[in-house]
Amino acid sequence: MPVHNRDIADIFNKMADLLEIKAANPFRVRAYRDAARIFGGMAKSASDMIAEGADLTEIPGIGDDLAEKIREIVETGSLAQLTALEKELPSGIHDLMRIPGLGARRVQALYEQLGIGDPASLEEAARAGRVRQLDGFGARLEANILEEVEKKRWSKARTPWHVAEAVARDLLAYLQADDSVKQAAAAGSFRRRKETVGDLDILVTCRRGSDIMDHFISYGDVEKVISRGKTRSSVRLRSGLQVDLRKLPQVGYGAGLHYFTGAKAHNIAVRRLGQKKGLKINEYGVFKGDKRVAGRSEASVYAEVGLPCIAPELREDRGEIEAAQRGELPELIRIEDIRGDLHVHTDATDGSSTLAEMADGARARGWEYLAITDHSQHLAMARGLDARRLLASVEAIDRLNETLKDFRILKSIEVDILKDGSLDLPDEVLKVLDLTVCAVHSAFGLSRDLQTERILRAMDNPFFGILAHPTGRLINEREPYDVDLERLIEAAAERGCFMELNAHPKRLDLTAPYCQAAREKGVKIAISTDAHSVDHLDDMRFGIHQARRGWLAPGDVLNTRGWGELKKLLKR
Repeated sequence: MPVHNRDIADIFNKMADLLEIKAANPFRVRAYRDAARIFGGMAKSASDMIAEGADLTEIPGIGDDLAEKIREIVETGSLAQLTALEKELPSGIHDLMRIPGLGARRVQALYEQLGIGDPASLEEAARAGRVRQLDGFGARLEANILEEVEKKRWSKARTPWHVAEAVARDLLAYLQADDSVKQAAAAGSFRRRKETVGDLDILVTCRRGSDIMDHFISYGDVEKVISRGKTRSSVRLRSGLQVDLRKLPQVGYGAGLHYFTGAKAHNIAVRRLGQKKGLKINEYGVFKGDKRVAGRSEASVYAEVGLPCIAPELREDRGEIEAAQRGELPELIRIEDIRGDLHVHTDATDGSSTLAEMADGARARGWEYLAITDHSQHLAMARGLDARRLLASVEAIDRLNETLKDFRILKSIEVDILKDGSLDLPDEVLKVLDLTVCAVHSAFGLSRDLQTERILRAMDNPFFGILAHPTGRLINEREPYDVDLERLIEAAAERGCFMELNAHPKRLDLTAPYCQAAREKGVKIAISTDAHSVDHLDDMRFGIHQARRGWLAPGDVLNTRGWGELKKLLKR
């Protein structure tokens, strides 16, 4: 049974939550959270690393104790220490931590004072008006809790793309190990690189006589076989993700890949173009009457309707077909176009790697610069920097820059936008920096107008540079705060500010439509990792996926420039 990095991250997050509820040592809690963050965003499989004999303690933030626990999880699929901890607390208490507004202290209070240990008993107590009676709760929080519980009841959480990627990678490797398989690919929303995936569609072509369906349903991660047929089978994996396998004929593989990749509206638009030419287009090919005239490749399908092959990320019916007809599809950005990262953290605040380690990691990836953007003082939980500590960081960066050739560390900070729209540090401090990354980390519940005005006031500051993770969302965890992004994009264009596309796989913020809107307004985007360790620098690829979905070309992105050109662009 395969163990994915997601499984390790989930176990460590649960350990951290339960230990925090029990008021355990905060350094111990943080160690588990850091480890979960590291493995949640790491591309290299821990299972593969262990199989290769790698030393896990070489990963920043992973010591001997955590390394041993990771080995236990990979080898057994579980962690004995977590199993013991779960016996000490109600089975549903961990789910309470997923409700916005409830941290460990409040969950602890609910459990100890009201005996609440799961969402159902929380809802019952809230409807009876008992939650508001606890210190630190109140009627407003009680109402918010009921609203969030209701949301979670009716919403079916989709699988984040980076989680689905690990599943797809392992499953494709398993399928391709069968000698009868010629081609295998994941299609659907996964291939379009959507932020989340509902089901996973796998397409294969096989040699005659293949028993690929038996091979598929025998996969170790399968929890339930939903259906089994000659050309299509469906299973549900342990994670709850449904996977559909379709066997296609070689002559129609391209048509099948096209049909099962594009959004429904895109496919309908292509079929209508075909109908105007007397063609029938389906998952088996392109037909003129009963004769198949194309379908072996995707390019042949598009060619039959007079279009170039449209990149999978664009197949959403957001104007891509019309642009293709005019010859105006953008040359989409690639990971090779990136020349640096403009948002990373070190162990000076809540990161787990040192300044020098982060710089070495950026250089190893072939980048030319790296902006150090540790948190400002308002974010106390991240040990944010006050003016004195920031200036000390600036001096450390200057000293390190003197030792580096063909690489530059940029002096910056992730400065909080306070509730009144002011920035968290004085202008006389911000002016010594190369750039600022400005972020909302508090008062998420402001009305749309107040939240928008708050950020607009911040943009009026001459030292405002890049608006970080513009909606504050965490995929499947926290809804975006209510803000008028169109007004912010217009304001950025007027003031010479920039927007961030945060590449952290739980953020991917901006969304693709707003990337496209920023492009149309001429607002440059910074694709940044928000890395908290060296390994997280690899999250840049998730940002590239989102940028491509948002029609971004290299010229639309700030950090495709060398430092000389970038420095000019950053000047207000």
